[in-house]
Amino acid sequence: MSTHDVIVVGARAAGAATALLLARLGHDVLVVDRAELPSDTISTHQLARTAVVALQRWGLLDDVIASGAPAIRQVVFHSDQARTTHDIKQKSGVDCLVAPRRWALDTLLSDAARRAGATVRYGVTVTGVSRDGSGRVVGVASHDRRGEPVELRAQFLVGADGLGSRIARAVNSPRIADRGAPGAAIYAYYTGLPRPAIEFVTRTGTFAGVFPTHHDEAAIWVCLPTSAALAARKGRSAEVAFAAVLERAAPELAGRLRAAVRTSPVRGMLRAPNQIRRGVGSGWALVGDAAYHRDPVTGHGISDAYRDAELLAVALDRVLTGVAEEPEALAGYENARLGAIGEIFDLTCALATYPPLSSFIELNKRLGAAIDAEAAALAARPIPGSALARV
Repeated sequence: MSTHDVIVVGARAAGAATALLLARLGHDVLVVDRAELPSDTISTHQLARTAVVALQRWGLLDDVIASGAPAIRQVVFHSDQARTTHDIKQKSGVDCLVAPRRWALDTLLSDAARRAGATVRYGVTVTGVSRDGSGRVVGVASHDRRGEPVELRAQFLVGADGLGSRIARAVNSPRIADRGAPGAAIYAYYTGLPRPAIEFVTRTGTFAGVFPTHHDEAAIWVCLPTSAALAARKGRSAEVAFAAVLERAAPELAGRLRAAVRTSPVRGMLRAPNQIRRGVGSGWALVGDAAYHRDPVTGHGISDAYRDAELLAVALDRVLTGVAEEPEALAGYENARLGAIGEIFDLTCALATYPPLSSFIELNKRLGAAIDAEAAALAARPIPGSALARV
């Protein structure tokens, strides 16, 4: 058995970021994950400005670009009416976007957490939570890759273990919002596309695009209603279904891909839930997809994870350093994250219904303004670990 200030279950976006910030704040943090990193996970992984601002604040954006993820400085919008190109403007301290593969991005953050002083253990499977006599969560029961039991204790447990979070189930965290799963997203990687730009293609009933990433590859993706994705898949292989869907969603892009090479299987999610769970309780908190999941049509999952990792790390630091009592600090985290979620969650759910094209485009304009405001708010906050962070 080992004892720590905080145990974080999950070493990817939300978990690695939370651990990194807590370790930089001087706390004893243990991160466990049943997966081994580097490894991939289902994600289209284009980072909205909020996530890029977070990486810049933490001193990791240059490392992400050095890993081979290109700095993207143009966005091209295609629709039936027009094609427009926009340069990425300098805002909130960043002048580019990035779309790093998750095997690179998650590993980079996990390694940064370890350098900051966190202990990171892969191959550990959590089987349940441990409670004291009052019912407070005080740790987890788990086993290592050999099946040997491992008992871990901490003052706080953080569940950052994704949409199917075992921690969320173990602490009986209820869904406080559930708007169904009407949307799907499917994607594959290709080489041979020369444009170093993000591309978005809007047509009635679909949203498609291109995210340049590592090794001169690009993620080619289509978002569409679940019903349409299932109909396309019926009686077909995933690859044939993807080609048919892409031909309808983005025929010009599909034509360009005939000269490109697909370098991966087709992956994705046919039913993407839009849900929010209660994020805190006695001795525990949730962050990332474990706490809040939304349709990928807005590409905002990693931004949510990084933003809320900062909020949670600051809240736990206030308790661990005696600045605030646990109920006050955790309530502050919960209120802050729910306040930050609201507008973009509503826009995501509206976009996932695939309204008429004019409405879809207007919703995307509102989304862009909401993301810019969110990124500016993040950039204005003290960086956890700085002198002002605990004031």
